Amino acid sequence: MRLFSQLFDRVMAWSRHPQAPWYLGGLSFAESSFFPITPDVILAPMVLAKQERAWGFATLTTVTSVLGGIAGFAIGALAIDAVIPLLERFGYVEAFERARAWFEEWGFWAILAAGFSPIPYKVFSIAAGAMSMALLPFAAASLVGR
Repeated sequence: MRLFSQLFDRVMAWSRHPQAPWYLGGLSFAESSFFPITPDVILAPMVLAKQERAWGFATLTTVTSVLGGIAGFAIGALAIDAVIPLLERFGYVEAFERARAWFEEWGFWAILAAGFSPIPYKVFSIAAGAMSMALLPFAAASLVGR
């Protein structure tokens, strides 16, 4: 787990960098599709430092997160067989199977719930692609849920 502590330290340094909004957008995009660290660790210090820009930071995080979710959707649609070993390695298989079951039962509403669920959103975005969910409802539910 030393890898994740080093990533966390790096992300904290990014929050103080002059290019922090770019890092925030990149991290939000990556977290929605494959990266293990949430953008909250950079968003919170940025908002505290520049409260007048809080809504802008939140909008940036939301938009790039949804775009990252679409990338996760593409990963699920195009490369699910290659992704399964990674899900196993990082302990997301159970969450992935739960997300798949939710899709079978609720579809659009599963993505909307993903924004409030303890299951990582990236699992839902990949599962949506793997289950061939329609892209437009996926994107709409992601925007509202995120």
